Amino acid sequence: MENGVNSAELQALLDYYEKEKGISRDALNEAIKDALEAAAKKAVGASRDLRVETDPKTGKLRAYAKLVIVDRVTNPQDEISRFDALQIVDEANLGDEIEKEVTPTGFGRIAAQYASQNLKQHLRRAEKALIFDEFKDRVGDIVRGTVRRFERSDVVIDLGRYEASLPSRERVPIEEYQPGEQLRCFVKAVEETGRGPEIVLSRSDPEFVVKLFTLEVSEIADGTVQIISVAREPGWRTKLAVHSDDQRVDPVGACVGLRGQRVKNIVRELNNEKVDIIHWSPNIEEFVTEALKPAELREVEVHKEQKRIQAWVAEDQLSLAIGKRGQNARLASRLTGWQIDIDAKEVETLSFDDQVADAVSALAALPGITDELAQTLVNSGFHSVEDLKQIEAGDLAGIPGLEENEATILTAASDEAATEQAAEEAEADAPTEADADPPAEAAVEEEPAEDPPAEAAAEEEPAENSPAEESAPQSEEAAE
Repeated sequence: MENGVNSAELQALLDYYEKEKGISRDALNEAIKDALEAAAKKAVGASRDLRVETDPKTGKLRAYAKLVIVDRVTNPQDEISRFDALQIVDEANLGDEIEKEVTPTGFGRIAAQYASQNLKQHLRRAEKALIFDEFKDRVGDIVRGTVRRFERSDVVIDLGRYEASLPSRERVPIEEYQPGEQLRCFVKAVEETGRGPEIVLSRSDPEFVVKLFTLEVSEIADGTVQIISVAREPGWRTKLAVHSDDQRVDPVGACVGLRGQRVKNIVRELNNEKVDIIHWSPNIEEFVTEALKPAELREVEVHKEQKRIQAWVAEDQLSLAIGKRGQNARLASRLTGWQIDIDAKEVETLSFDDQVADAVSALAALPGITDELAQTLVNSGFHSVEDLKQIEAGDLAGIPGLEENEATILTAASDEAATEQAAEEAEADAPTEADADPPAEAAVEEEPAEDPPAEAAAEEEPAENSPAEESAPQSEEAAE
């Protein structure tokens, strides 16, 4: 058919885009109309006002041009004489417009080729518009996709019906991706570009971690626990400050989960990135003290005008407080929103006389032990209650001032031991929040074949820690 197109093929193409791409039939018909009109203008003349008709059964195409009726034709592209117009219509008045068929020979073949290209362009635009409409409300969600290919430094992720981009700036520096690999990503934005709408994904955004916790921790999802602030250096470490208005809920324990299972799932998704979970406090001194863990602060000085904190630590805690390449201090500053300066402060040591006086006071606090007897005990080498607990009958024989008081000393030590044991038993019998969820301070180490260790750090950093960092606990220990 000289002026025809393959109607069955066209119908199959439309069905595919409607079912697989989700483009409405109206949008498809409009795309076909635009494509055929563009093809007709290419074949007949770009300046003409054309309309194209398609026979749905035969696929035959006809092109019609709008012409103005004039007495004398000077522009055949847009004008027609009254005589010629009367050959088409029964009544023709000067200045009226009529349609005349201008279908050229071979128009079907020309139109089919050009319309096919034009139609695909229209369909791509319609598909991208659909992407924008669907994903503009999904910004902030987590999606799962498959790594398809690499375009320059960006990763193209297949989301099923659509493709998205994971730009290099949104990648975790230490992560490597392979084609076919499954990834979970954070929908950061849907941007309008010169090529149409683009879905921008991220794995480095701090909100990715927040969303993972929201999905994993039901108490966060229902609002019982709030994530107040987050600071992240992707691939290395994240600090998360959490809080709950419900005094019965331990927010850190809720995030860590029973035996650390909740945070382990998140750590696994982050490829063993270290995660510290801390208690948020409206008191900036308490908040900074928590934020700088695992280091222990000796003193905190607040300068509200400059929004600056001066923190002092023991000399052996300085490297731990600052962290490798300043990471711990940097994250704590971002987490709190305050500038934090850290310095070492020498530990004051007690003189020998002060140590003796403290030991005497501790022993004299025991029932039945006088100050004089306590002084004699210290002078004889018994410096603490623990030392007294080790004394057995006859051990004080021959020691002036002690032999005659042996019974009193043994009784005092025995009573103190009994008191401590009773207190321990009472504490063990009392129900605690740890029975339901471990009140851990930070994330649990990721160990594939073992239970999570007691230390609260989520995982090992890719590079070795400094000796000070390795030897100190990462935060409050996770109760199993």
